[in-house]
Amino acid sequence: MDSQQKVLFVDATSGFYKTERFPVGRPFFGPVDLGLHLAGRHRSLNIGAGLLAGSIIPGSNRLIVTGFSPCWGGFYVSTMGGAALVFDNLGLNMLSIVGKAATPSILYLNRAGGEEIQVKLHAVDLPRIWSEGRGGVYALMDHVLDLLGEHYQTAPRILAVGPAAEATDFGAICSAPITKGHLSFVDTWAGRGGFGSKLLQDHHIAAIIYGGTFIDEDFRDRKVADQWFLDKYEKKVAAKDFEATTKYRFEPRFQTGGTFGVNYATLAGRMLSFNYRSMYATEDDRLALHESFIINHYLRQFNEETIKTKSQHTCGEPCVAVCKKTHGEFKKDYEPYQTMGPLSGVFDQRAAEKLTHHADILGFDAISAGGVVAWLMECLSERLLTPEDLGVEQIPVFCPEGFDVVSDSMHNADIGVALLDSMIHRRGIVDLRQGARRFARHLARDKGRGVIEPFVYTAFGRKGWMVPNQYWTPGAVSPMAIMGKYYMYYGNDYLPPRELGRRNAEHLKTELVIDNMGMCRFHRAWAEGMVPEIIGSLYGLKDEFLESVAIMAGRINSRNASVVWETQRTVDYVHTFLERKRTVDGDSDPDLAGWLDRFKADKQEAALGFWYEIHKGIQESLREL
Repeated sequence: MDSQQKVLFVDATSGFYKTERFPVGRPFFGPVDLGLHLAGRHRSLNIGAGLLAGSIIPGSNRLIVTGFSPCWGGFYVSTMGGAALVFDNLGLNMLSIVGKAATPSILYLNRAGGEEIQVKLHAVDLPRIWSEGRGGVYALMDHVLDLLGEHYQTAPRILAVGPAAEATDFGAICSAPITKGHLSFVDTWAGRGGFGSKLLQDHHIAAIIYGGTFIDEDFRDRKVADQWFLDKYEKKVAAKDFEATTKYRFEPRFQTGGTFGVNYATLAGRMLSFNYRSMYATEDDRLALHESFIINHYLRQFNEETIKTKSQHTCGEPCVAVCKKTHGEFKKDYEPYQTMGPLSGVFDQRAAEKLTHHADILGFDAISAGGVVAWLMECLSERLLTPEDLGVEQIPVFCPEGFDVVSDSMHNADIGVALLDSMIHRRGIVDLRQGARRFARHLARDKGRGVIEPFVYTAFGRKGWMVPNQYWTPGAVSPMAIMGKYYMYYGNDYLPPRELGRRNAEHLKTELVIDNMGMCRFHRAWAEGMVPEIIGSLYGLKDEFLESVAIMAGRINSRNASVVWETQRTVDYVHTFLERKRTVDGDSDPDLAGWLDRFKADKQEAALGFWYEIHKGIQESLREL
């Protein structure tokens, strides 16, 4: 195996480029630790593949994007399924972009065999392209393929941004596999962190097309790989991977599959809806809503239209998980269809498809977009803001009593679409160029504190923000250096806050093991334990790799500028979780009882103490080595 990582540096200002090599070994084993180094030195946007990209190891072709996030404010890691398989054909491990082109441009990368890589910039008229054909990010991908696709001997891959990258700080990067000369509808996203906004605003790169026929030394020895797995799991690679990815393919216990199916089948009273206001309902009411709106409708539609028809695909690499569950052109993942589904008062697939697909066309980080939409919907329903303020015409139906699951869901989806358009066109008083947290703070000064209180987000630094992952657990709003991903503990059990902080730190390290090798976390049931063994077998550097992960975690945490929970709804997110653990789950932990007493006596003081105890556990576990 090649013991060097090759990085292509492209200066978008001049078009100049060069290649540098970094030895494999401490401190650089992959796209995260190397990206952290380059982002700190150059403020670059880095796009890379793991050392196992192109190999026979399943799930090893995830593309990793790193840099300083425009919406979070700190160093961030975002990942995209399957897109590293084609990137590996460039004979590179990483692309590092610095500088800013004079005008929005397409970055063209091509490499035929052993020839030198071709690097070119092509200007693009974004307003015109975004308004054509399929619109937004999809229209841009179509345009790039039509313009430059013929120059590739094998199918290339395209990364593209939409209007959200220009208008907000949480624009995403979209891609889709190209098969038989056409873009698949199974799009994949580097969504969290707003790297689409960074790519366009900081570098004036609107799209990247890449591919080639360079052949490098990828690990292809299946007999050796099978022996690794037999030694550790007593199963060959294919058998162990098939077992580990059951949830994402089809889970027979629940007769459904994928993140959407399994989560909605199991959340029950823990499901969040109507901008988290379900937290204040009784458990019986939450269960009734879940049964009526989800089990008997939203999930039933999904199972009938997607699971029974086996409408499932991969992200572009051979994979038994076939986790991309679809209905026609619509891809169904849990978190986007949660924030722009139940969280926004939408419980019908047609309505959720309309709202979520519109966010995708515009190129938003769909999870954050849904969190902002849900917050603004509540502000409208409670008359904290007027339709004129937000550039819309109607008030949402935003409570479960008397809710019509079909017509009211579509009514709310139409308002959500209008809110997304207001974010792009800055209608009314909507202006998200500096992010939703700063916008909310300005609203609170003009309209009163009540406007910001229903907004749930984790805060970082002066204006960094992130809508949490959609699990009702304190881990989702922990003061970690990177939030919005699964670099934290999100289990449903109660942990004393300091222990939660320690558990968060351990999760950061295990997730970094996966991301730094470009592995898909859907294979984590074996990847967390096997990846270090593979690095040991191929490079003889197992201990050095694990030590480098610990060092990297400490370095990431050294920039931790997390801010104490700023809104009442975020505090209640934690408080109501604790209450539910006692009253519904019957948890008699005396530490839990003590915290509930503290919250009853003084909620704000207890929240401050709880936050700092989590922070203590994190800090004592992630000291930089």
